[in-house]
Amino acid sequence: MKHVKNIPAYLLALVYLVFGANFFLHFIPMPPMAGDAGAFAGLLYSTGFLAFVKVLEISFGLLLLVPKTRALAYLLIAPITVNILLFEIFMAHQPGIGVLLVILNAIGIFLNKEKYISIIK
Repeated sequence: MKHVKNIPAYLLALVYLVFGANFFLHFIPMPPMAGDAGAFAGLLYSTGFLAFVKVLEISFGLLLLVPKTRALAYLLIAPITVNILLFEIFMAHQPGIGVLLVILNAIGIFLNKEKYISIIK
């Protein structure tokens, strides 16, 4: 039963490590985006902001794999996860993996709630 608590962390880490590394290594073909989503993604890419976010995704994905830093990693990766969901809803107009990421992040935060109690007291 104690291993079930690790599943959200491993799944989130897998997604963020794979897609973060794919940005730099290009091992998964990505279809071009059109419309507002393509313009927004192009702007993020051309300014270097997306590269910075991908480095954060890889770093936080690695933190998720280490049990001692997992609670911190859930909090640090939450804004990126929410932004992925918001991009899918408002720009791409088709929710996708962002829904799963938000659910996994919420479950992970809930499973580690005892570590966050001192923050809100």
